[in-house]
Amino acid sequence: MPLHLGSDGGLPASLPMGTADVAYHLAMAGRPLPAGFLFSFAGGAPTLDSLRARVAERVHRIPALRYRIVRERRMFQRVDRIDLEQHVREAWLPGDDDGSGAGRLMLSRPMGGDGRPPWDVWLVHGPTGGHTLCYRTDHTLQDGVGAAHTARALLDDDPAGGPPPHRPARPAPAGVASALGDVAASFRRTVKPAFDLPVSGRTTMCQAVVPVARLRALGRARGATVNDVFLAAYAHAVGTWHRKATGSVHPPLPVAIPMSVRGRGEECAPGNRLVVARLLLPCDAPSPRHALAGVVARTHTLRTSRRREALRMMLTAGPRSAGARIGTRLVNGRSVAGPVSSVDFGSALVHQGSAARRAVVYSGLGGGIRCLTTLTSQHDTACFAVIHDEALATADELPDLWLAALLELERP
Repeated sequence: MPLHLGSDGGLPASLPMGTADVAYHLAMAGRPLPAGFLFSFAGGAPTLDSLRARVAERVHRIPALRYRIVRERRMFQRVDRIDLEQHVREAWLPGDDDGSGAGRLMLSRPMGGDGRPPWDVWLVHGPTGGHTLCYRTDHTLQDGVGAAHTARALLDDDPAGGPPPHRPARPAPAGVASALGDVAASFRRTVKPAFDLPVSGRTTMCQAVVPVARLRALGRARGATVNDVFLAAYAHAVGTWHRKATGSVHPPLPVAIPMSVRGRGEECAPGNRLVVARLLLPCDAPSPRHALAGVVARTHTLRTSRRREALRMMLTAGPRSAGARIGTRLVNGRSVAGPVSSVDFGSALVHQGSAARRAVVYSGLGGGIRCLTTLTSQHDTACFAVIHDEALATADELPDLWLAALLELERP
């Protein structure tokens, strides 16, 4: 787990926030935004002391865990002493039968202040002997791919692997035009009838689990990726959900697609290394197959135009504050329903000899966003999760509707 920060292998005393970090800071008005990973296990739980021993052994070698946020100066400051009793804790949820209770707990528990690094690890005891290991950080300090690498480096018996690094390329003219179009669209209030409800400020989550092989088979049969299948099934689920409630067709849904620009050697570095593209999901498609065809066409254009590189160039070419303001507009409840994110964690997390059954990447909500949807793949299992404001009272129907869309895609 090399540090990759500092010319002598040490860590700088302070680091400036990047553009995306400032964007999260502005979107939350300086409040913490919890984000991280949940790992569900079926076997007996480790002891809290053994978990703290693992963290104590590794924490000082992981750069992202060594910095606190100095918000008034928009910087990260190194912390040399870490009190593990404040960072590694446990809780009991005997009634968490659906596996999402640990996520709701992580979204509701207050986080530490600016006096210490904003991360913690929780051992959450569930029913029938199951347990969940939860890694939580502040999104101002770390994105989902960074959290995946940090959680593996901190908790895994053999901390290798994880999401692949980004390989930078030159932006194409079409990508620059698309990126400018994303920014222009962010200034318009879009119609999202299923999501345009007053925000309650209370967040909950629900989920569904499927084999990764099932998503891959669907993708191969239709010339699509796992991510395309995920997005298309979600588009059809939202359309069905809205039609059940209102009897009307939902218009194409604008969502934010986070894309990592975290390169090799930056796996556990502090800060957000991502950009966000705007994508219209075809919620008005008459069937999941039509939705998948529409999604494949749009994601193909996103990739071939190299919009990721164009957005990265645009957001970092000027002053940091200007790029951050653009970022807050791109992910805002006025212009998009919310982020829709896919993370491949890789091989299963193994902690003290026990392999996790599934992993879930999650984040709180801010900037007027009502809903965040994620797909987290780990080994042979994928978990579809919907983190939503409680104002969307029937959003817990979405996982079952997503599964129903997959069934329709599988029909001959």
